[in-house]
Amino acid sequence: MDRVNWTSASEFLLLGLSEQPIHQPLIFGLFLSVYLVTVTGNMLIVLAITCDARLHTPMYFFLTNLSLTDIASISTTVPKMLENIWTEKQTISYVECLTQLYFSIVFVTVDNFLLATMAYDRYVAICRPLHYATAMSPGLCVLMATVSWGLTNLIALVHILLLDQLQFCRGNIVPHFFCDMPLLLQLACSDTHLNQLLILVLGGSAILLPFVLILASYVRIIMAIFKVPAANGRWKAFSTCGSHLTVVTMFYGTIIGVYFLPSWTHFAGGDKIATVMFTVVTPMLNPFIYSLRNKDIKRALGKVKFQGRLLSLGKKCCDLGDCKSWSLPISRG
Repeated sequence: MDRVNWTSASEFLLLGLSEQPIHQPLIFGLFLSVYLVTVTGNMLIVLAITCDARLHTPMYFFLTNLSLTDIASISTTVPKMLENIWTEKQTISYVECLTQLYFSIVFVTVDNFLLATMAYDRYVAICRPLHYATAMSPGLCVLMATVSWGLTNLIALVHILLLDQLQFCRGNIVPHFFCDMPLLLQLACSDTHLNQLLILVLGGSAILLPFVLILASYVRIIMAIFKVPAANGRWKAFSTCGSHLTVVTMFYGTIIGVYFLPSWTHFAGGDKIATVMFTVVTPMLNPFIYSLRNKDIKRALGKVKFQGRLLSLGKKCCDLGDCKSWSLPISRG
C-alpha cells in the first residue's frame, strides 16, 4: 500500500531516524547499546543510594527519582523504535501513539521539576545550612516529589484529551522515531489553535518556571560562594553543584533549542539529533556525570560491587555443599 495515501487514524507511520535500509542495523545496535547502558547505569545509582544509609538524604532522594524517571523516559520511546527496526515495520497504533506521547510528556516534564527541586536543595544546603534539616525535611521532600508527579500527569492528560478530539486527514506519516506533539498536530485537519495555545502556556510554564527557579537558586549560590574567604572553601562548595549544573545545561540546552528556538535545528535532521540528545543521550549520561564527580556515589557503588562479589562467592560455597559454615561479612551500614 502506498503510505502517502493512508488517511486512517487507526495507526501512524514512524519514519524513524533514517529511511535508508542500510542504516537500520547500525541504528538498532547503537540504540540497543545506549538503552542497556542507560537502564543499567541508572539502576546502579538507585541501588547504591538505596543500600547506603549515608545517602538517605534529600539530594539523593531526588537523584533516585531522577534516575527512575530517566529509565522510564527512554523506555517510552526507544523499545518501540527497536521493535519497528527488528520487525521491519514502521507502524504504531493510534492508542499506542497517544500512550507513548502521554508518558513522554510526563517524564520529560517531571525531569524539569526534579532538576528544580535539586537546585533548591543545593541552595538551602549552601546558603542556609543551619535551616537545612527543617527546610528539607523528609515530609517536604516527599510532598515536592508528589506534587511534581501529580502536576506532570495533569498536564499530559490535558494535552492527550484535547489531541484525542482532533480529526486526522492529512496522512499519518510521522517523520520521527516517536510520536511527538507538534508533528501530530501537523497531520490534523481540525482546528488546533487551542492545542497550540496550551502547548505554549502549559508547556512553556512547565519548562520555563523550573528553569527560572534553577537560575535564581544558582544566582544565590554563586553570590554565597563568592563570600567564602578561602579559595578551597569556594571550590568545595561549588563542586557539590557541578554534577547537577552539568545535567541542567545538557537538558535545557537541547529541549529549549527544539521547542522554543527551532530555527537552529532546521538543517537536515537537526531536530531529530536535538531530540535524541534530551530523550536518549542525557538519560544515559546522567549516571556517569553523578558517579564520576561524586565521591559518595563512587563509595556506594564500590560497596555494592564488593557485596555482589561476596554474594557470588557465597553461592559458589553453597554449590560445594558448605552453606552452613559460610557467612557473608557484609556491613549493614
